[in-house]
Amino acid sequence: MGKVAACGLDRGEGLGLTSLLLLPGLLCDASIWAAQSRDLSTRVTISIPEYRSATSLEEMAAITLDLVDGPIAVAAHSMGARVALEMWRKAPERITRLALLDFWVGPVVAGEYDKRKVLTDMSADEGIEAVAKTWVASMVNPDRVNDQPLIDQLRKMVCTYTPDQHAGQVQALLNRADLWKLLPTITVPTLIALGREDPWRSVDQHREMAEAIPGARLEVIADCGHMSPAERPRDVTNLLEEWLDDGN
Repeated sequence: MGKVAACGLDRGEGLGLTSLLLLPGLLCDASIWAAQSRDLSTRVTISIPEYRSATSLEEMAAITLDLVDGPIAVAAHSMGARVALEMWRKAPERITRLALLDFWVGPVVAGEYDKRKVLTDMSADEGIEAVAKTWVASMVNPDRVNDQPLIDQLRKMVCTYTPDQHAGQVQALLNRADLWKLLPTITVPTLIALGREDPWRSVDQHREMAEAIPGARLEVIADCGHMSPAERPRDVTNLLEEWLDDGN
């Protein structure tokens, strides 16, 4: 079982939601959600799971469900969105709403194994710092690759991982299930969002997923790559605030 770390923040007056979980993606941690944690903490209690040692999405979902009791709103980024869907599959009665950012619901595609292996081999042979230097620049909006504060923030985050933890998370992704059939079963307010310049995922992919979920809302964030919570923090926070109000 992976280590669990909660980032608990006191809830202020507002929604009356029991908990908001913010789920990080591959090689990410609580710092990817730093702005949203700060800005939303007056409205709802926030917790952020740490599942860096888990080697399956199912294990990550179990860790996250055990983090807090009662009903939960779940906002998730990248790999974290796959974890959120596993949570829905395991315990839909606990989830009050879903926000899924910059992800893809389908199974492993041709060539994906080789692309991911290049990075895990680099991690094992050259260290996680080499991955941080290479991978981060490929994930953000190309117009932001020279934004040194952003790049430094993301590289610092990646460097908190070990090569073994990196390999374990990639193993989880490569062993993922095809969850397309799960999408029509989602009955809670759902936000699907992505950066328009996401180099890994397309607007059409996200539109297809949104159309498969009854009543889901699709939002495209301008001038933004794959790391949307860090690249466009205010835009993501605004979307989450609207999502939290949906149905209340």
